[in-house]
Amino acid sequence: MDFSKAWELMKLQQEAMKIKKELENTIIEAEVRGLVISVNWEMKVEKTEFETNELIPCLNDTQKKALEEAITEAINKWIKKSQEVAANKMQWVMSAMGMNIPAWGMPGM
Repeated sequence: MDFSKAWELMKLQQEAMKIKKELENTIIEAEVRGLVISVNWEMKVEKTEFETNELIPCLNDTQKKALEEAITEAINKWIKKSQEVAANKMQWVMSAMGMNIPAWGMPGM
């Protein structure tokens, strides 16, 4: 490999690291009728919050907090399980193509 290609690869790697750092500080929020879910760049729910009582008006603060935590945990479990299913399917495909990569070698696993 000549030095110009190595230099170019190094610059691309630096740019990728810069973007990764920016993404690490990115939280995306989605709101529907007072329910706000905040997700980080790794597709993990950081926070679920009922900002209003529109969806479930009869909850007290303790019930509201418990429901917010349950929603957060359920979504994160679903995401993790879907990633495991996808990794297992990709491992089978890659194995069939002669690319034996263990599931723990897949991104996000």
